Amino acid sequence: MSPRTANPSARRTELLEASYRYALSHGLTDLSLRPLAEAIGSSTRVLMFLFGNKEGLVRALLERARADELALLARFRRSGRPVGLVAAAEQVWQWLAADEHRPLLRLWAEAYARSLVEPDGPWAGFARATVDDWLDVLAACQPRSERDAADGAVRRTLTLAVLRGALLDLLATDDEPRATAAVHRHLAHLGNESHGTA
Repeated sequence: MSPRTANPSARRTELLEASYRYALSHGLTDLSLRPLAEAIGSSTRVLMFLFGNKEGLVRALLERARADELALLARFRRSGRPVGLVAAAEQVWQWLAADEHRPLLRLWAEAYARSLVEPDGPWAGFARATVDDWLDVLAACQPRSERDAADGAVRRTLTLAVLRGALLDLLATDDEPRATAAVHRHLAHLGNESHGTA
């Protein structure tokens, strides 16, 4: 963490939030500082001063997007008795499928893909971190006996893969009923498997 991000000024925080709203609408792939600065009522000189360069701004925007993701994940963590993998995945999908979350999720998908093809840029580590974050939450939702079993990691990895695949399908097609039906089919199978009826 740089000194800029360790103790951000009020102006930096304000411009980061405005830039984040802009990125949610326009994405990051073709981000250009001049139109961004005009859209948020600033200047390229101020953005360069506060974020160092375009790469620094993109990195700050990715950190901001990850903060939203972590806030979401915190909602699904359960203290005490875990809710179980099926119930957790149902809640996660309900959130992912909601129309109002599409801008954030499109930004997440863009950052995830860029992290895979540009591993040394500002996107570095984003995809791996998001996989680890989601697997940690799904693990916390599993009862200890399932979480620590030999196939506990396999079950949560498969569940994450289904959720992520259905999300990418949904973002590409907007066919929420079909994607939701597919997720529910997987979760029904997962639930039957847990009860030994598969």
